[in-house]
Amino acid sequence: MSSFNAKPVSASVLDAAIAWQLCLDAGSGSEAERDEFARWHAADEEHARAWRQLGMVDQRFAAAAGPARQAFLQSRAGLRRRVRKLGSGLASIVLVGGLLSWLGAQPSLGYWLADQRTATGEQRSLRLADGTLISLNTHSAVDVRFSEKERLIVLHEGEISIETGHKDDRPFVVATSDGRLRALGTRFLVRLEDDGTRLSVLQSAVAAKPQASGDEQILHEGQQVLMSHDRLGQVNSLTQGADAWTRGMLVVDNVRLDQLVAELGRYRSGYLGVAPEVAGLRITGSFPLKDTDLALKSLLPTLPVQVQQHTPWWTTVVARSDTP
Repeated sequence: MSSFNAKPVSASVLDAAIAWQLCLDAGSGSEAERDEFARWHAADEEHARAWRQLGMVDQRFAAAAGPARQAFLQSRAGLRRRVRKLGSGLASIVLVGGLLSWLGAQPSLGYWLADQRTATGEQRSLRLADGTLISLNTHSAVDVRFSEKERLIVLHEGEISIETGHKDDRPFVVATSDGRLRALGTRFLVRLEDDGTRLSVLQSAVAAKPQASGDEQILHEGQQVLMSHDRLGQVNSLTQGADAWTRGMLVVDNVRLDQLVAELGRYRSGYLGVAPEVAGLRITGSFPLKDTDLALKSLLPTLPVQVQQHTPWWTTVVARSDTP
């Protein structure tokens, strides 16, 4: 890194650079936003230096000429190398935290190559050729693979709601890396989680078969299970409001605050966190998914917390300042 690029930059400029990085790499930046970024980048040498220290200038030009996923892969190693070279203090802490959050949330290759996908915070419904209604939750991606033998949906990321069409005799299957879910004339949810695929049966029944197991188990209305690559977990009752997201709401019953915040974080860009001292507070209620800022504000009358927004891309729920 040249002496110019190695010079420290202020925390506020680093905040702005991180915000632009998240905005542009979300894949939803408009032409006006890209023009605004160009003006910001050219307005001050410190802006350009912060952007170079993030290691994103060369990758951004590469992204314009090739697949977005290639740019993501090229930038990961470079970002890690450059973070180690940045200065110490508050600015570095902010930068490293932002980059780790950004790197951990990058979409998979399957997401970018999928037939249908939604951006962060977006929800969309599709009517398939057989009459099936499929709804994609935030940041979700599917392939639709209908053949003469079966109707196949491949879920690469996120969560979907399925209401199968009934005028087609071909088997209807949802496949993930963990296994296959065969619909038995039904309405159900499929969600990819860190440790497996969660199936929630809203109506009728679904047969679940893990990828590395010969056993198939039928789950009935009101049941849910977590399927890993080689087994099915314990069958439990559906949680309250499991499909509320299809109506734009999040419904929780006596959950920890950090669980609620993590779920809301799926519907907004940037970092959304919670301070350890309030993470264990319990909350029950309904929260709008189309306006997560409003959802966070609705916590204030019932919990001893406040919402700190350092930038549009960095928000934390912390203990209220007047709390003993």
